[in-house]
Amino acid sequence: MSERHPIIAITGSSGAGTTSVTRTFENIFRREKIESVTVEGDSFHRYDRNEMKLKLAAAEKTGDMTFSHFGPDNNLFVELETMFRTYGETGTAKRRKYLHDREEAAPYQQEPGTFTEWEDIPPETDLLFYEGLHGGVVSDTINIAKHPDLLIGVVPVINLEWIQKLWRDKSKRGYSTEAVTDTILRRMPDYVNYICPQFSHTHVNFQRVPCVDTSNPFIAREIPAPDESLVVIRFANPKGIDFQYLLNMVADSFMSRANTIVVPGGKMELAMQLIFTPFIWRMMERKKRALGSL
Repeated sequence: MSERHPIIAITGSSGAGTTSVTRTFENIFRREKIESVTVEGDSFHRYDRNEMKLKLAAAEKTGDMTFSHFGPDNNLFVELETMFRTYGETGTAKRRKYLHDREEAAPYQQEPGTFTEWEDIPPETDLLFYEGLHGGVVSDTINIAKHPDLLIGVVPVINLEWIQKLWRDKSKRGYSTEAVTDTILRRMPDYVNYICPQFSHTHVNFQRVPCVDTSNPFIAREIPAPDESLVVIRFANPKGIDFQYLLNMVADSFMSRANTIVVPGGKMELAMQLIFTPFIWRMMERKKRALGSL
């Protein structure tokens, strides 16, 4: 953690909804006039799209049906931790971008599914914002989770997570239900070993729980709407959280445990604004004091 160069990290599985959470933070940064630099977790994959296809095919030929983007062999965990640590110490570090589609790739005159060259993060930013799969990974050799000043987990219940992934990959990427199901099954060991454990290291978790039947996610025709769900918000350390204020500001919310508030799904963005804006104010105040003491 760093007072002079704070880091906010959003971590969650593919299809968990981290992108929508990122939009909420972008709105906060814009409103509060905070100069943030964003790093996407996809940029720390080890292989580009074509390389990954070849590696996957080679793994399947050897009988390895668990080869996935979720595990350590296919990600640059050391480089990710180094980036966090270096930014916290100096306010800059190395990053690159993963170009998801033709629109992103066009300015770089590259093919979609490739990486840009590594480059220095611009100096004089207020904070670093990470969104990806591995912002809270801890193992015998690395501890990425210790670096963010605010580490947030986005964790729908598993059936809802699968519905969201199925819908996205089928409607936006043209995959079949069978192909997405194969991906889910292949990722399961790494999901259990490298994704789930992160949520024990987060400062705040947001877990969306549907209030409609999602018993068989593989036949769901649509994602349950926000108003058809609740969001369980758990604080690792509830000290300093004004729960009464949140209960008054978010209609129909309630406390389920001493460190947990439940809000209607349609109020998730409002709850995030109310919870995290004071966090960011305090970060910026600590940053000003730390820089003023130099």
